[in-house]
Amino acid sequence: MSLADENADESNPYLRDPPTEFEALEELSEAEAKRQVELLREAVREHDRRYYVENDPLVADRAYDALFARLRELEDAFGLETPDSPTRSVGGEPIEAFETVEHVTPMLSIDQSGEEEDVREFDDRVKREVGTVEYVCEPKFDGVSMEFVYEDGRLERAVTRGDGREGDDVTKNARTIGSVPQKLHGDYPDFLAVRGEVYMPKDAFQAHNRERIERGEEPFANPRNATAGTIRQLDPSVVADRPLEVFYFDVLEASDLAESHREELERFPEWGLRVTEHIEIVDDIEDAIDYRDRMLEARDDLAYEIDGTVIKVDDREAREELGRTARHDRYAFAYKFPARAEVTPIADVAVQIGRTGRVTPVALLEPVDVGGVTVSRASLHNPEEIAEKNVNVGDTVRVQRAGDVIPYVKEVVEKGSEGHYELPDHCPVCDSAIERDGPMAFCTGGLACDAQLRRSIEYYASDDGLDLEGLGEKSVRQLVDAGLLESVADLYELDHEDLTALEGWGERSAENLLAEIDSGREPPLADFLSALGIPHVGPTTARELAREFGTFDAVREAAEDDPESLEGVDDVGGTVAEQIHDFFASEANASAVDAILEHVFPQESALEAGGDELEGLTFVFTGSLEGSTRDEAQETVEAHGANATGSVSGNTDYLVTGDSPGQTKLDDAEDEDVAVLEEGEFRELLAEKGIELE
Repeated sequence: MSLADENADESNPYLRDPPTEFEALEELSEAEAKRQVELLREAVREHDRRYYVENDPLVADRAYDALFARLRELEDAFGLETPDSPTRSVGGEPIEAFETVEHVTPMLSIDQSGEEEDVREFDDRVKREVGTVEYVCEPKFDGVSMEFVYEDGRLERAVTRGDGREGDDVTKNARTIGSVPQKLHGDYPDFLAVRGEVYMPKDAFQAHNRERIERGEEPFANPRNATAGTIRQLDPSVVADRPLEVFYFDVLEASDLAESHREELERFPEWGLRVTEHIEIVDDIEDAIDYRDRMLEARDDLAYEIDGTVIKVDDREAREELGRTARHDRYAFAYKFPARAEVTPIADVAVQIGRTGRVTPVALLEPVDVGGVTVSRASLHNPEEIAEKNVNVGDTVRVQRAGDVIPYVKEVVEKGSEGHYELPDHCPVCDSAIERDGPMAFCTGGLACDAQLRRSIEYYASDDGLDLEGLGEKSVRQLVDAGLLESVADLYELDHEDLTALEGWGERSAENLLAEIDSGREPPLADFLSALGIPHVGPTTARELAREFGTFDAVREAAEDDPESLEGVDDVGGTVAEQIHDFFASEANASAVDAILEHVFPQESALEAGGDELEGLTFVFTGSLEGSTRDEAQETVEAHGANATGSVSGNTDYLVTGDSPGQTKLDDAEDEDVAVLEEGEFRELLAEKGIELE
């Protein structure tokens, strides 16, 4: 019996039309606070049940939020926290690792097939062994299966399925999921272990992926992967921020077992356990097959992903007689759906901001199989192509993979919208204006845009930048998310204490990173120019600029005041010159560069154009050279007519190796029959041409 029944609101003022303003804490005695906490907990649990299970809330969201906040305030002020309080749903302290826990009873799998013939064979076997039965038909949820154990009505633990015998104890994370009751309602058994499926609703999944893409993070491939990655987070507050839900669908063990599966499912909502509305009891296998076909047609309209239906024998005694194998229960069978192939609806469009500010619209798809790979996003390339294909949210499209790698929208198969998608006028990350440049679009925020910031820091530290080891994608994301990096210049403000306070950072890793950053305070001019991420200015163009102008101030002055003078530099035409001018003319970029220059002092370029002694040769360098940097070696050979590239190909003449050379380049050199020179041999080659490498 729920609190809302039998005029329970007369004894609990927080159920119907609850107050949203409360007396000051200092006016409450400890006994009064304790009583108020008990009433608030009961009310919040009931509101949760009505919202998640009954889909019939008693109060508006604002009133619920006020009750929840009051409960948390009282618990904090009077030290009244308990493990099963509803306030635990907001997370808690991170944990170091998950404990492995044995299940109450094995969580076995079930036989499955997408062939109707196999379903009929299952039915034939059931009839042979136990006679005619009724079946319970349910959706086969495509999420993460878990065991939830309740003792005396309170959530004792939540465990992932694992290997079926034991799994990870993720109780702290499960407590943050709104549809996981901390305490059961009604006339529940003293002991109850139930099986549930944790999942991420499709609209919430698309919204979460959209946020990840706009933050520059890799999106999840499908809701199941998003759920699995979330439920095993070591920080419960991260789980609390992600939109997970649960459906319950089986009793694993209980002190009071029902005689049939349908009775169990009927009791679940009374206890506060949420079940799907798409459950049917059928008399024979033909109706079960028909149920599956109807769910196949309806699956795109469901709020959650399913990949088939489950057919279960209803009678518990018959279930026990059918028994189980070492791997699966024999009383149930999963009739799988065929995978969606190539054709799928567009659920949303996210805007991805690249390192240079380029805006790339990305279609967020209902997950679809393309060449054996599950795809949940596809490039829409640019606004011009979107208009040409007339693509919009709600359209059903055909997805292909360019070169079997990058998914893209090939064409609209069925129009489900009017018109085509239009890019927003402002960047979704920094709210700077988005401007068109021919078929492309760009965010004008520059280094002041957080999306560009992280990619800019990654590029600044990459091989094409200052080559700062230890600053890869993962570590940069962690530093930005922790609030330690709000600009490239902040790299030089990091300290030992900040780093060691982060998860996964020890004394040595912190010291190594700080030493690496410190070693890059006086970079070669070409490295620094490339590291800034100026559009169209990579390592080669940066070396040409360094050779032509000699100092950073000279490059900047030319870019700001006389951009036409840049066009006389090799590799720099009118378009590139304009991009360099626009970069330095941006107030945000100028401010970001000035901040970096407070810590970094780019060296003058010592090399000038030489002769053509090495004309026609192409060099690739790998490993650390003694006495000279790789950039200086590259500048030297280029100054004398050669090309210096970053990867080995059939056009490469020499691969020059220093200490700790990259194995990939060595392997490529062997495959392409490219001559490999150790540093001494390289210097001898230069000396033969009358060239000295300092």
